[in-house]
Amino acid sequence: MRRYGKHTDEDDIRSRPNRKGNRPRTHIRPKHEDAAEGLVLTVDRGRLTCLVEDRVVMAMKARELGRKAAVVGDRVALVGDLSGKKDTLARIVRIEERDSVLRRTADDDDPYERVVVANADQLAIVTALADPEPRPRLIDRCLVAAFDGGLTPLLVMTKSDLAPPDELLELYGALDIPYVVTSREELENGAAAGLVREHLDGKITAFVGHSGVGKTTLVNTLVPEDRRRVTGHVNAVTGRGRHTTTSALALPLSSEAGGWVVDTPGVRSFGLAHIDPSRVINAFPDLVPGTEGCPRACSHDEPDCALDAWVADGHADPARLYSLRRLLSTRERKEGD
Repeated sequence: MRRYGKHTDEDDIRSRPNRKGNRPRTHIRPKHEDAAEGLVLTVDRGRLTCLVEDRVVMAMKARELGRKAAVVGDRVALVGDLSGKKDTLARIVRIEERDSVLRRTADDDDPYERVVVANADQLAIVTALADPEPRPRLIDRCLVAAFDGGLTPLLVMTKSDLAPPDELLELYGALDIPYVVTSREELENGAAAGLVREHLDGKITAFVGHSGVGKTTLVNTLVPEDRRRVTGHVNAVTGRGRHTTTSALALPLSSEAGGWVVDTPGVRSFGLAHIDPSRVINAFPDLVPGTEGCPRACSHDEPDCALDAWVADGHADPARLYSLRRLLSTRERKEGD
């Protein structure tokens, strides 16, 4: 059956309208060269709080970014309403390249990698010396994540009035990690903040630790203007603290040198499924030359490893090799061990 007449012309044929609009689609994306620079302070259910110059701006991720997510510490480019007024919303159109990334997984079998914070200079690992008891394996895991992500670790030990720090200091002495020891009284009267601040000025520092160790109390002392959270107490039955921080938050230090503190939620586990063990050796520059004689794909914890002979010849401290192998094997042990 002929639909049109015998003598048809292109003008006689009706074109079907485009349901999504008549404007042709293009893969060319705008460059947003006039976008403003901002810093992500916190993320909450798809809304990102950003600092643009001296204004706090609420924003959402632009669709063109796809699945790429912005996290606390990210440097981003924003367009739209940047006034920071109530009920206004800007768009994040670009996430700048990251200098460092702190990642974790829920456990060692979880393939989903979570980015905790970006562009931090160092990782402050807060642990109590008692109430709750220290968990060296969790500290080891945090150290591995810090070394792998390009962050310098800082060990902060609290509640020294309940137990001495000697055992932990001996365990991590070979790693040459800077540390601070504080008591409950110093934590409460603000003296602890002064001791820790010496390591924070001019840097972006992420704080991590399991609940009840005094992490949030310390952060609130360092940044007293922040009243967002209420410090919890350790459960007398389980020995565990209640989570008082539910999302990572970047807070500015009030000092001439500047700096930022990133408070993160208390962790009960720190999975390392995303970590390539071969990269951990880079945190031990004194041992790297000794790996030249290692067999291909050496785990650095096997009979043919060349590091044993390297250390035996006096090129490095045996304690350093022990620390390396302890960190490499931390994925094989439970964090509560």
